[in-house]
Amino acid sequence: MQATLSSGWPTLLRRLEFVAYPAVAGAAFAVLALGVVTWLPALAAMAYGLQRWRAEGDSSCFVHTFRAFPRYWRALWRHSLVSTAAAGVLAANVVHLLGRSEPWTFVLLAAQAGISAALVIHHVALAAEAGRAPGGTVRGWTRGALALGFGSAARGTALLGAVVSAVLLSLVVPLGPLLLGPSIPVLLALSFADSRRHTP
Repeated sequence: MQATLSSGWPTLLRRLEFVAYPAVAGAAFAVLALGVVTWLPALAAMAYGLQRWRAEGDSSCFVHTFRAFPRYWRALWRHSLVSTAAAGVLAANVVHLLGRSEPWTFVLLAAQAGISAALVIHHVALAAEAGRAPGGTVRGWTRGALALGFGSAARGTALLGAVVSAVLLSLVVPLGPLLLGPSIPVLLALSFADSRRHTP
């Protein structure tokens, strides 16, 4: 019995890593995103911290997220500002349309939902591309994000599903949606980016 517990302990610890480190990186993201328009650079910095853990086994996800943030802020603050404004417009449109009863309202609501889904996929993929290539440019990250998020219907659907399921499934954990909601989809996007580059 003791031997069984001893042999299973390292396996249990490795499994716990896949919850603990994304949660720690998500905590760093949550702190950095308090500036509202800082959410996209914070997402990219979190992706960088998670990529260091994935590729090099470096468990300092929280520290690396904070250290990387200034570099991503300088590169992405304009993009983040525009994206935040777009999200505000979409939210205002949805609130306005929900208060109307005309037959065409459903069509416009569906369009808003489609645009929102595309933006979510794009930004998760963009964060992953930026986290993988911290020395790259916004243009390069954007091109990579478009290929990653929309080059395959299966990848795009999986990324969107990961965003929704990470929030819903983590509701059972205190602060789960805040800590794991952003990190799990980015972690999946990083995995997809690796497999896409390794495919001949």
